[in-house]
Amino acid sequence: MKKITECSLAIAETVKNCNPDVIACYPITPSTHVAEKLADFYANGEIREYITVESEHSAMSALVGASAAGGRTFTTTSSQGLLLMHEVLFNASGMRLPIVTFVATRAVGAPLNIWGDHSDAMAQRDAGWIQIYVKNSQDAVDSIVQAYKIAEKTMIPVMVCGDGFFLTHVVEEVDIPDQALIKKYLPPLKMELKLDPEKPISLGVYAMPDDYQYFRQDLDDDILKSIDEITKADEEWKKVTGRSYGLFEAYQVNDAERVVIAMGAQASNGKEAVNHLREKGERVGLLILRVFRPFPYKQISEVLQGKEVLIFDRSISPGAHSPLYSEISNAVSTKSVKKLYSVIGGLGGRDNNVDIYLKLFEMMKSGKVERWIF
Repeated sequence: MKKITECSLAIAETVKNCNPDVIACYPITPSTHVAEKLADFYANGEIREYITVESEHSAMSALVGASAAGGRTFTTTSSQGLLLMHEVLFNASGMRLPIVTFVATRAVGAPLNIWGDHSDAMAQRDAGWIQIYVKNSQDAVDSIVQAYKIAEKTMIPVMVCGDGFFLTHVVEEVDIPDQALIKKYLPPLKMELKLDPEKPISLGVYAMPDDYQYFRQDLDDDILKSIDEITKADEEWKKVTGRSYGLFEAYQVNDAERVVIAMGAQASNGKEAVNHLREKGERVGLLILRVFRPFPYKQISEVLQGKEVLIFDRSISPGAHSPLYSEISNAVSTKSVKKLYSVIGGLGGRDNNVDIYLKLFEMMKSGKVERWIF
Protein backbone atom coordinates (compact mmCIF):
# COMPACT_ATOMS: atom_id res chain seq x y z
CA MET A 1 0.00 0.00 0.00
CA LYS A 2 1.43 3.37 -1.01
CA LYS A 3 1.36 6.01 1.70
CA ILE A 4 2.86 9.40 2.33
CA THR A 5 4.25 8.82 5.78
CA GLU A 6 7.28 9.19 8.02
CA CYS A 7 9.99 6.63 7.36
CA SER A 8 10.05 5.43 10.99
CA LEU A 9 6.33 4.69 10.91
CA ALA A 10 6.70 2.85 7.61
CA ILE A 11 9.48 0.72 9.11
CA ALA A 12 7.33 -0.11 12.14
CA GLU A 13 4.38 -1.13 9.97
CA THR A 14 6.65 -3.30 7.83
CA VAL A 15 8.05 -5.01 10.93
CA LYS A 16 4.50 -5.71 12.11
CA ASN A 17 3.65 -7.19 8.72
CA CYS A 18 6.64 -9.54 9.02
CA ASN A 19 4.71 -11.19 11.88
CA PRO A 20 7.37 -11.15 14.63
CA ASP A 21 6.96 -13.26 17.77
CA VAL A 22 8.82 -10.96 20.15
CA ILE A 23 9.82 -7.28 20.01
CA ALA A 24 11.87 -5.69 22.79
CA CYS A 25 12.70 -1.99 22.78
CA TYR A 26 14.21 0.74 24.91
CA PRO A 27 13.51 3.97 22.98
CA ILE A 28 16.37 6.32 22.14
CA THR A 29 16.55 9.25 19.72
CA PRO A 30 16.31 9.13 16.71
CA SER A 31 14.90 5.57 16.56
CA THR A 32 12.13 6.41 19.05
CA HIS A 33 9.27 6.66 16.57
CA VAL A 34 9.85 3.10 15.38
CA ALA A 35 9.61 1.79 18.96
CA GLU A 36 6.60 3.98 19.78
CA LYS A 37 4.62 2.83 16.76
CA LEU A 38 5.38 -0.82 17.46
CA ALA A 39 4.15 -0.28 21.02
CA ASP A 40 0.91 1.13 19.57
CA PHE A 41 0.51 -1.96 17.40
CA TYR A 42 0.99 -4.16 20.46
CA ALA A 43 -1.54 -2.18 22.48
CA ASN A 44 -4.03 -2.69 19.64
CA GLY A 45 -3.45 -6.44 19.61
CA GLU A 46 -1.60 -6.44 16.27
CA ILE A 47 1.72 -7.78 17.65
CA ARG A 48 2.16 -10.90 19.78
CA GLU A 49 4.69 -9.65 22.32
CA TYR A 50 6.32 -6.29 23.03
CA ILE A 51 8.68 -6.20 26.01
CA THR A 52 9.41 -2.83 27.59
CA VAL A 53 12.87 -3.37 29.06
CA GLU A 54 15.07 -1.28 31.32
CA SER A 55 17.95 -0.80 28.88
CA GLU A 56 19.18 -1.54 25.37
CA HIS A 57 21.41 -4.26 26.81
CA SER A 58 18.29 -5.90 28.18
CA ALA A 59 16.45 -5.46 24.88
CA MET A 60 19.03 -7.44 22.94
CA SER A 61 19.34 -9.96 25.77
CA ALA A 62 15.59 -10.56 25.65
CA LEU A 63 15.78 -11.13 21.90
CA VAL A 64 18.66 -13.58 22.31
CA GLY A 65 16.41 -15.64 24.57
CA ALA A 66 13.38 -15.33 22.32
CA SER A 67 15.34 -16.13 19.17
CA ALA A 68 17.08 -19.08 20.81
CA ALA A 69 13.62 -20.46 21.57
CA GLY A 70 12.73 -20.24 17.87
CA GLY A 71 10.96 -16.87 17.68
CA ARG A 72 11.16 -14.18 14.99
CA THR A 73 12.45 -11.05 16.75
CA PHE A 74 13.10 -7.35 16.29
CA THR A 75 14.45 -4.29 18.06
CA THR A 76 15.57 -0.78 17.15
CA THR A 77 18.13 1.55 18.68
CA SER A 78 20.74 4.26 18.10
CA SER A 79 24.05 5.66 19.33
CA GLN A 80 24.81 5.00 23.01
CA GLY A 81 21.98 2.46 23.01
CA LEU A 82 23.69 0.41 20.32
CA LEU A 83 26.96 0.69 22.20
CA LEU A 84 25.23 -0.62 25.33
CA MET A 85 24.13 -3.64 23.27
CA HIS A 86 27.71 -4.28 22.12
CA GLU A 87 28.40 -7.23 24.41
CA VAL A 88 25.16 -8.98 23.48
CA LEU A 89 25.61 -8.40 19.73
CA PHE A 90 28.56 -10.79 19.86
CA ASN A 91 26.43 -13.35 21.69
CA ALA A 92 23.69 -13.09 19.07
CA SER A 93 26.06 -13.69 16.17
CA GLY A 94 28.11 -16.31 18.02
CA MET A 95 24.95 -18.28 18.80
CA ARG A 96 23.86 -17.87 15.16
CA LEU A 97 20.53 -16.25 15.98
CA PRO A 98 18.56 -14.61 13.09
CA ILE A 99 17.70 -11.37 14.91
CA VAL A 100 16.84 -8.27 12.87
CA THR A 101 17.61 -4.78 14.17
CA PHE A 102 17.01 -1.36 12.71
CA VAL A 103 19.70 1.14 13.70
CA ALA A 104 18.86 4.81 13.26
CA THR A 105 22.51 5.79 12.93
CA ARG A 106 23.68 8.62 15.16
CA ALA A 107 26.81 10.28 16.48
CA VAL A 108 28.35 8.96 19.70
CA GLY A 109 29.28 11.20 22.63
CA ALA A 110 31.11 12.89 24.14
CA PRO A 111 30.33 15.62 23.35
CA LEU A 112 26.64 14.74 23.37
CA ASN A 113 25.11 14.85 19.90
CA ILE A 114 21.75 13.40 18.87
CA TRP A 115 22.09 13.89 15.10
CA GLY A 116 22.99 11.42 12.42
CA ASP A 117 26.29 10.03 11.21
CA HIS A 118 27.60 6.45 11.01
CA SER A 119 29.73 6.33 14.16
CA ASP A 120 27.51 3.97 16.16
CA ALA A 121 26.98 1.30 13.49
CA MET A 122 30.60 1.41 12.35
CA ALA A 123 31.67 0.75 15.94
CA GLN A 124 29.85 -2.61 15.63
CA ARG A 125 31.29 -3.67 12.28
CA ASP A 126 33.26 -6.54 13.84
CA ALA A 127 30.37 -7.88 15.93
CA GLY A 128 29.56 -10.59 13.38
CA TRP A 129 26.36 -9.05 12.02
CA ILE A 130 25.44 -8.50 8.40
CA GLN A 131 25.13 -4.72 7.86
CA ILE A 132 22.89 -3.08 5.25
CA TYR A 133 22.86 0.73 4.83
CA VAL A 134 19.72 2.18 3.25
CA LYS A 135 19.28 5.43 1.32
CA ASN A 136 15.52 6.18 1.37
CA SER A 137 12.24 5.05 2.92
CA GLN A 138 11.48 2.50 0.23
CA ASP A 139 14.92 0.99 0.54
CA ALA A 140 14.46 0.88 4.33
CA VAL A 141 11.15 -1.00 4.40
CA ASP A 142 12.18 -3.39 1.64
CA SER A 143 15.49 -4.09 3.37
CA ILE A 144 13.70 -4.97 6.62
CA VAL A 145 11.79 -7.72 4.84
CA GLN A 146 14.90 -8.89 3.02
CA ALA A 147 16.80 -8.85 6.31
CA TYR A 148 14.50 -11.51 7.76
CA LYS A 149 14.93 -13.65 4.66
CA ILE A 150 18.72 -13.28 4.81
CA ALA A 151 19.00 -13.80 8.57
CA GLU A 152 16.78 -16.86 8.65
CA LYS A 153 18.53 -18.42 5.66
CA THR A 154 22.09 -17.81 6.87
CA MET A 155 21.42 -17.93 10.64
CA ILE A 156 23.34 -14.68 10.99
CA PRO A 157 21.75 -11.56 12.58
CA VAL A 158 21.16 -8.56 10.32
CA MET A 159 21.47 -4.86 11.12
CA VAL A 160 19.59 -2.48 8.80
CA CYS A 161 21.14 0.99 9.20
CA GLY A 162 19.41 4.25 8.25
CA ASP A 163 20.59 7.81 8.85
CA GLY A 164 19.11 9.33 11.99
CA PHE A 165 16.69 12.21 11.25
CA PHE A 166 17.82 12.57 7.62
CA LEU A 167 16.01 9.30 6.90
CA THR A 168 14.06 8.30 10.01
CA HIS A 169 12.03 11.51 10.17
CA VAL A 170 11.59 12.21 6.46
CA VAL A 171 8.02 12.14 5.14
CA GLU A 172 7.72 10.76 1.62
CA GLU A 173 5.73 8.31 -0.47
CA VAL A 174 6.52 4.70 0.31
CA ASP A 175 4.96 1.43 -0.80
CA ILE A 176 4.57 -0.55 2.43
CA PRO A 177 4.52 -4.31 1.75
CA ASP A 178 1.44 -5.88 3.32
CA GLN A 179 1.24 -9.15 5.22
CA ALA A 180 -0.03 -11.15 2.23
CA LEU A 181 2.88 -10.05 0.04
CA ILE A 182 5.44 -10.66 2.78
CA LYS A 183 3.97 -14.09 3.52
CA LYS A 184 4.45 -14.99 -0.15
CA TYR A 185 8.11 -13.97 0.07
CA LEU A 186 9.05 -14.89 3.65
CA PRO A 187 8.36 -18.43 4.88
CA PRO A 188 7.63 -19.14 8.56
CA LEU A 189 10.72 -19.37 10.73
CA LYS A 190 11.65 -22.98 11.45
CA MET A 191 14.92 -23.29 13.36
CA GLU A 192 16.58 -26.69 13.33
CA LEU A 193 18.33 -25.99 16.63
CA LYS A 194 16.42 -24.16 19.35
CA LEU A 195 15.76 -24.31 23.06
CA ASP A 196 13.01 -26.86 23.63
CA PRO A 197 12.23 -28.63 26.97
CA GLU A 198 11.21 -31.72 25.01
CA LYS A 199 14.55 -31.84 23.15
CA PRO A 200 17.15 -30.25 25.46
CA ILE A 201 20.26 -28.69 23.90
CA SER A 202 22.77 -26.03 24.97
CA LEU A 203 23.54 -22.83 23.06
CA GLY A 204 26.43 -20.44 23.62
CA VAL A 205 28.35 -23.00 25.64
CA TYR A 206 31.87 -22.74 27.07
CA ALA A 207 34.63 -23.11 24.47
CA MET A 208 38.16 -24.11 25.33
CA PRO A 209 41.12 -22.63 23.38
CA ASP A 210 41.30 -25.67 21.08
CA ASP A 211 37.68 -25.12 20.01
CA TYR A 212 36.95 -21.38 20.17
CA GLN A 213 38.80 -20.45 16.98
CA TYR A 214 36.77 -22.98 14.96
CA PHE A 215 33.56 -21.21 16.00
CA ARG A 216 34.93 -17.84 14.86
CA GLN A 217 36.18 -19.35 11.61
CA ASP A 218 32.75 -20.83 10.88
CA LEU A 219 31.08 -17.47 11.48
CA ASP A 220 33.60 -15.66 9.29
CA ASP A 221 33.22 -18.21 6.48
CA ASP A 222 29.43 -18.00 6.57
CA ILE A 223 29.34 -14.20 6.60
CA LEU A 224 31.61 -14.16 3.55
CA LYS A 225 29.33 -16.69 1.83
CA SER A 226 26.21 -14.73 2.80
CA ILE A 227 26.81 -12.31 -0.06
CA ASP A 228 25.17 -14.92 -2.32
CA GLU A 229 22.09 -15.14 -0.07
CA ILE A 230 21.88 -11.33 0.11
CA THR A 231 21.90 -11.15 -3.69
CA LYS A 232 19.39 -13.99 -3.97
CA ALA A 233 17.03 -12.38 -1.44
CA ASP A 234 17.16 -9.12 -3.39
CA GLU A 235 16.47 -10.89 -6.69
CA GLU A 236 13.51 -12.77 -5.20
CA TRP A 237 12.14 -9.50 -3.80
CA LYS A 238 12.32 -8.00 -7.28
CA LYS A 239 10.16 -10.84 -8.62
CA VAL A 240 7.51 -10.04 -6.01
CA THR A 241 7.63 -6.22 -6.01
CA GLY A 242 9.66 -5.11 -9.02
CA ARG A 243 12.14 -3.40 -6.67
CA SER A 244 15.80 -4.30 -6.33
CA TYR A 245 18.83 -2.67 -4.65
CA GLY A 246 21.83 -4.93 -5.14
CA LEU A 247 25.03 -4.67 -3.14
CA PHE A 248 25.45 -1.04 -4.19
CA GLU A 249 24.07 1.50 -6.64
CA ALA A 250 26.53 2.57 -9.33
CA TYR A 251 25.14 5.85 -10.70
CA GLN A 252 26.75 6.98 -13.96
CA VAL A 253 29.86 5.00 -13.02
CA ASN A 254 30.46 2.95 -16.18
CA ASP A 255 32.12 5.70 -18.25
CA ALA A 256 33.10 7.93 -15.33
CA GLU A 257 36.66 9.12 -14.87
CA ARG A 258 36.08 10.32 -11.31
CA VAL A 259 33.85 8.48 -8.80
CA VAL A 260 32.75 9.38 -5.26
CA ILE A 261 31.77 6.53 -2.94
CA ALA A 262 29.42 7.15 -0.01
CA MET A 263 26.73 5.45 2.07
CA GLY A 264 23.32 6.29 3.48
CA ALA A 265 20.48 8.71 2.85
CA GLN A 266 22.55 11.79 2.17
CA ALA A 267 24.64 9.98 -0.42
CA SER A 268 21.75 10.47 -2.84
CA ASN A 269 22.54 14.20 -2.87
CA GLY A 270 25.59 13.19 -4.85
CA LYS A 271 23.33 12.24 -7.76
CA GLU A 272 22.34 15.87 -8.25
CA ALA A 273 25.99 16.87 -8.21
CA VAL A 274 26.72 14.20 -10.83
CA ASN A 275 23.82 15.40 -13.00
CA HIS A 276 25.02 18.99 -12.76
CA LEU A 277 28.58 18.14 -13.72
CA ARG A 278 27.49 15.77 -16.47
CA GLU A 279 25.60 18.64 -18.10
CA LYS A 280 28.95 20.43 -18.25
CA GLY A 281 30.55 17.46 -19.95
CA GLU A 282 32.44 16.10 -16.92
CA ARG A 283 32.54 12.32 -16.71
CA VAL A 284 31.78 11.76 -13.03
CA GLY A 285 29.85 9.09 -11.14
CA LEU A 286 28.60 8.10 -7.70
CA LEU A 287 28.66 4.71 -6.00
CA ILE A 288 26.28 4.33 -3.05
CA LEU A 289 27.31 1.30 -1.03
CA ARG A 290 24.43 -0.69 0.48
CA VAL A 291 26.03 -3.82 1.93
CA PHE A 292 28.98 -3.10 4.23
CA ARG A 293 29.17 -6.52 5.90
CA PRO A 294 30.00 -8.77 4.20
CA PHE A 295 32.08 -6.32 2.20
CA PRO A 296 31.74 -6.86 -1.58
CA TYR A 297 35.44 -6.61 -2.40
CA LYS A 298 35.32 -8.40 -5.74
CA GLN A 299 32.26 -6.55 -7.06
CA ILE A 300 33.60 -3.15 -5.98
CA SER A 301 36.97 -3.83 -7.57
CA GLU A 302 35.39 -4.71 -10.91
CA VAL A 303 33.33 -1.51 -11.04
CA LEU A 304 36.19 0.86 -10.15
CA GLN A 305 38.80 -0.35 -12.62
CA GLY A 306 40.82 2.53 -14.14
CA LYS A 307 39.03 5.34 -12.28
CA GLU A 308 39.95 8.08 -9.83
CA VAL A 309 38.08 7.30 -6.60
CA LEU A 310 37.21 9.42 -3.56
CA ILE A 311 35.74 7.69 -0.50
CA PHE A 312 33.51 9.89 1.62
CA ASP A 313 33.16 8.60 5.21
CA ARG A 314 30.62 9.73 7.82
CA SER A 315 32.61 8.13 10.63
CA ILE A 316 36.22 7.95 11.79
CA SER A 317 38.65 5.47 13.29
CA PRO A 318 40.77 7.90 15.32
CA GLY A 319 44.44 7.37 14.56
CA ALA A 320 43.79 5.19 11.50
CA HIS A 321 42.18 5.28 8.06
CA SER A 322 38.41 5.82 8.17
CA PRO A 323 36.26 2.65 7.94
CA LEU A 324 34.87 2.85 4.40
CA TYR A 325 38.20 4.03 2.99
CA SER A 326 39.96 1.11 4.67
CA GLU A 327 37.65 -1.39 2.99
CA ILE A 328 37.78 0.23 -0.45
CA SER A 329 41.56 0.40 -0.31
CA ASN A 330 41.56 -3.32 0.46
CA ALA A 331 39.23 -3.95 -2.47
CA VAL A 332 41.34 -2.19 -5.10
CA SER A 333 45.03 -1.98 -5.87
CA THR A 334 47.10 1.00 -6.93
CA LYS A 335 47.33 -0.68 -10.32
CA SER A 336 43.57 -1.07 -10.77
CA VAL A 337 42.58 2.54 -9.95
CA LYS A 338 44.34 5.75 -10.97
CA LYS A 339 44.05 7.53 -7.62
CA LEU A 340 42.41 6.87 -4.27
CA TYR A 341 41.37 9.69 -1.92
CA SER A 342 39.86 9.71 1.58
CA VAL A 343 37.60 12.48 2.90
CA ILE A 344 35.64 12.64 6.16
CA GLY A 345 32.55 14.80 6.70
CA GLY A 346 28.95 14.93 7.81
CA LEU A 347 29.80 14.03 11.41
CA GLY A 348 27.34 14.97 14.13
CA GLY A 349 24.60 15.68 11.61
CA ARG A 350 26.46 18.13 9.38
CA ASP A 351 24.52 18.46 6.15
CA ASN A 352 26.07 16.68 3.18
CA ASN A 353 24.13 18.65 0.60
CA VAL A 354 24.67 18.92 -3.15
CA ASP A 355 27.28 21.66 -2.68
CA ILE A 356 29.39 19.34 -0.53
CA TYR A 357 29.44 16.74 -3.29
CA LEU A 358 30.31 19.39 -5.85
CA LYS A 359 33.26 20.32 -3.62
CA LEU A 360 34.34 16.69 -3.47
CA PHE A 361 34.39 16.40 -7.25
CA GLU A 362 36.19 19.75 -7.53
CA MET A 363 38.88 18.59 -5.09
CA MET A 364 39.42 15.49 -7.19
CA LYS A 365 39.64 17.56 -10.36
CA SER A 366 42.22 19.89 -8.85
CA GLY A 367 44.16 17.09 -7.17
CA LYS A 368 44.08 19.01 -3.88
CA VAL A 369 42.11 16.70 -1.61
CA GLU A 370 41.96 17.45 2.13
CA ARG A 371 41.15 14.85 4.80
CA TRP A 372 38.16 16.79 6.20
CA ILE A 373 35.39 18.72 4.48
CA PHE A 374 33.16 21.29 6.19
